Amino acid sequence: MSSRTVLGVTGGALVVAAGVGGYMFWQQGQEVGKADDAARAAVTAFAQDWSARTLDKTTYVGTSPQAAAANFATATGALGNGPVKVDVTRFNRDGDNATATLRVQWSLAGGRTFAWDDPVRLVKQNDVWGVQVSSSTSLWHPKLQAGDSFAVNTSSGSRGAVTGAGGSEVMTNQPVYDISIDPVKATDASVAQLQNTTNVPGLVTKLQAAKKSGSKAPIPVLTYRRDDYVVVQNDVERLDGVIVGQRQQPLAPTRTWGQPMLGSVGPVTADMLKKNPGQYRSGQIVGLAGMQAQYDQTLGATPGFTITPHSDTSQVLYGTAAKSGRNVTTTLDPRVQTAAEKALAGQNGKPAAIVALDVKSGNVLAVANSPSYGIERAMSGHYAPGSTMKIASAYALLEKGFDPNTVVPCPKNVVVDGYRIGNFEGETAGSPKFSEDFAKSCNTAFVNATKGFGDTDLQKAAGALGLGVDWSKQVGFDGAYAGSVPAANSPTDKAVSVFGQGRVLASPLSVAVMAGSVARGSMIPPVLVTDPAQEGSRAPKPLDAKAIGGLRSMMRLTVTNGTATDLKSTPGGDVYAKTGTSEFSEGGRSGAHAWLAGWQGNVAFCVLVEDVPTGKSGGTVAAPVAKDFLSKLAAS
Repeated sequence: MSSRTVLGVTGGALVVAAGVGGYMFWQQGQEVGKADDAARAAVTAFAQDWSARTLDKTTYVGTSPQAAAANFATATGALGNGPVKVDVTRFNRDGDNATATLRVQWSLAGGRTFAWDDPVRLVKQNDVWGVQVSSSTSLWHPKLQAGDSFAVNTSSGSRGAVTGAGGSEVMTNQPVYDISIDPVKATDASVAQLQNTTNVPGLVTKLQAAKKSGSKAPIPVLTYRRDDYVVVQNDVERLDGVIVGQRQQPLAPTRTWGQPMLGSVGPVTADMLKKNPGQYRSGQIVGLAGMQAQYDQTLGATPGFTITPHSDTSQVLYGTAAKSGRNVTTTLDPRVQTAAEKALAGQNGKPAAIVALDVKSGNVLAVANSPSYGIERAMSGHYAPGSTMKIASAYALLEKGFDPNTVVPCPKNVVVDGYRIGNFEGETAGSPKFSEDFAKSCNTAFVNATKGFGDTDLQKAAGALGLGVDWSKQVGFDGAYAGSVPAANSPTDKAVSVFGQGRVLASPLSVAVMAGSVARGSMIPPVLVTDPAQEGSRAPKPLDAKAIGGLRSMMRLTVTNGTATDLKSTPGGDVYAKTGTSEFSEGGRSGAHAWLAGWQGNVAFCVLVEDVPTGKSGGTVAAPVAKDFLSKLAAS
């Protein structure tokens, strides 16, 4: 044979050998593929069984299908019955062991989706692939221990507090007790007793309506402060179908303290839910009125929703913890506020108000209203200021160089453009000095003294003192009224404006600002809320020093020898004041409001008492309230 032939045979043998080896590699590959397919099929079936919640169909290693299904139900029960989607995202086999990663997406209530990656192991036993169950970790989530479960936690967070000067407590979180009725368990008899205990009418009727409609929703009754609840606790808790829930809610020192300026907090109303369904949820605690409503976005907590292991609720697997609201910082001084509240308590619910300011800073120290659950009149009321307006009228005169010692007659009546103007009590004082006209509050003298006023002179003087200029951006309270002093449109309009009638309007706050400006010698816009920070400048605007000096003397004379002599012996030092009595006519009824504005030491104030008896005035009604306020403040 030739070498060529030998080479040919050898080459042929080599080809045959290579063919046998290739077949063997192909056969092994087929076997590997089958093993991978079998393991992959097992984990895919497990993912499908999980999605369908048929966990008892899966083959497991280390437990039975029934036990695994029972453990799944226990571990995931808190997540609810929403749709679940489980997909295999990673897979790897090594011999008779395999690992895979499942992407789990669990649909929760409220449109939330709880998603996580769950690593699983598979083992081949007796030619069957099964899902390995560990004795130390849960099959359902890598952060759960064996036998552990998911915990769903909801929390409301704490509402922010309202604080006062120096961080003092004004409205802070305290325990409250919500009383409601379970319409399923309650009886007419038990609810009738609850109605008598709480003095809330119509509860039996509401229960009967709920039973008739088949409603199982709790019927809200009222919320008690802790001190009030302990009085009725035994009577309430023994009644069938009465639910008592405890929570925290911002409260002032007493039910009446700072009301209605501070406002109230409570469950969101049906009307609020209807108007703003995206902003509120049923049962949410929100600000309902006053500052609590105005600053609800600041004070309100952000509710929390978290999913954690039951064994460690600090380990958040999904969601965010509740976020407490931020505090609102005010300039209120609890000592001054309490004195004002006590002084108004003597009015027995008669409409009245006291506002107090810090002379040096212009900060609001107290805002008290009577009745405590009526309208907010102290800062937002619109009233004719009466003779307290003579503070601005006198300042306008003195700024022009008018001498307080000038004799200005005080006749019983004067006639302006055919309109007769008189004094409040129809009195006459002869021909005194102007300073005495001021102290005795003579309208006719002021009309005579201001005959030379231009149409805007009073407007400018009042504005310089802080009445009728816009400081709404600085004060931080919605509805705070700075007053209005329009330019005169006729001789009569000009004449009645100088003693605070006609079209002139003011709030107790704006009159207190005017008094504080005289005490300080400059005008500073008032501020109640300092955090959140308010807009606008609070730079002092200096006043005419000579005019202010003369005005101070006349306001002191009002106390020593004028219409405010009731304040002569007030504890705490000399008082400077101006009384006022403003007449009104509305709804076919006429009457008068009593005013007094002034200061003592570093506290400027204004007192208003509405609708006083015939013949009564600022000096006889408002002055005693002011004295009571200052006396209580001095004693505190």
